[in-house]
Amino acid sequence: MSVDDGVRRLKSEADEPGWEVDPDDDWGLAVIATVGRQLRLRREAVGMRAADFGIAVGYGEDLVYKIEGGKRIPRPEYLDKADEVLDAGGLISAMKDDVAKVRYPKKVRDLAKMEARAVEIQLYDPLNIHGLLQIPEYARGLLLMRRPAYTQDEVERMTAGRIARQSIFQRDPAPELSFVLEEWTLRRPLGGRALMQPQLERLLEVGRLRNVELQVMPMDREEHAGLAGGIEVLKFGDGSAVGRSAAVSNGRPVTEAKQLHILEMRYGIIRAQALTPRESTAFIEQLLGET
Repeated sequence: MSVDDGVRRLKSEADEPGWEVDPDDDWGLAVIATVGRQLRLRREAVGMRAADFGIAVGYGEDLVYKIEGGKRIPRPEYLDKADEVLDAGGLISAMKDDVAKVRYPKKVRDLAKMEARAVEIQLYDPLNIHGLLQIPEYARGLLLMRRPAYTQDEVERMTAGRIARQSIFQRDPAPELSFVLEEWTLRRPLGGRALMQPQLERLLEVGRLRNVELQVMPMDREEHAGLAGGIEVLKFGDGSAVGRSAAVSNGRPVTEAKQLHILEMRYGIIRAQALTPRESTAFIEQLLGET
């Protein structure tokens, strides 16, 4: 029996990739600095050394100092355990909601806020299965292909942010969602052939929701209104809307009625050229049977 057999291994940074603070996210930096300061003050108030606290929560002393110094985002389990060890009565655990938002990149948070307000969303992505439809493994596989390469931390943070946005499917009242997918994105095994079966199953699952219309654009179409690039249109309860497409304003968000009309017109034509939702479901089921 070795000396270390009875010693619990404490977590280090290498055990938790993707929990770095984005240096360009001022709000995120402020939140994590505040949380870290509260953790340190609470620990010192009960007279516990960082090393002893680390052992109690299962983290190395260096990682404890980085979290308290606002250099690392604490995991939800860390905050729950800290609340228990420091007898905080739920005050530390209560910080989990704000900390969870910081985990995701700022641009993802901004997009999620707009999606949370939208009552209708129209989405067409000519290159990949749309992020709101991706399973975690597929999302991670796509991010790993990026060149120049993202760091492992960046991949994990962006994957988590992308999947978190899918809470839109649990909203009540639910928004009306329309997706148009290219056939080739359903056939090309990006990230690995083994991922396609669960990814296709996910598409069928989402497509069965009453507020979702999912359509496939077949590769044999001789006419296609989406060759200029992807389209996103979000409509809000007050009658306003925002849209984005590489073909309009170089991909910058637009709110002007004329530009939104162009995007909606193109999206409407794309939908008319694609398979119907019922035909698309049958098509995906056929592909699933071939995998």
